[in-house]
Amino acid sequence: MTLQLTSDAFTNGQSIPAKYSCIGKNISPALTWTEPPAGTQSLAFIMDDPDAPGRTWVHWVLFNIPANTRNLQEGFTAYSSIAVGNNSSGKPSYQGPCPPSGTHRYFFKLYALDATLSLSPGATKDQLLKAMDDHILAQAELMGTFSK
Repeated sequence: MTLQLTSDAFTNGQSIPAKYSCIGKNISPALTWTEPPAGTQSLAFIMDDPDAPGRTWVHWVLFNIPANTRNLQEGFTAYSSIAVGNNSSGKPSYQGPCPPSGTHRYFFKLYALDATLSLSPGATKDQLLKAMDDHILAQAELMGTFSK
């Protein structure tokens, strides 16, 4: 079974509309995914920019998304059991694309996990990746580009 991640805002490999960036409303795009594999207990989500100067810039971290969730609405704000991790600015929120120069790639990554994670809100991408180790049943990726 393949997990697929899509957005009505842009298709894989295409430009992310400015609305979702630092020069627009800086809100998250709507995201939808297919049924995760049997045994999925929770979902986790990471958005990052590997083209940032110096290191990969983390824009968004979510985890303990209920397994029966199939989308995140535009401008998503976490609720109930969904935990928000810290982005590279140290804030538990979505941070839209905002490259200093050129065109950058932004990877939206969804993970189906066989566990609910024992992480506190504000966890970093690295802490999330370590906690997910040996618990990933499937993953999906959507890549968009952006330049100012």
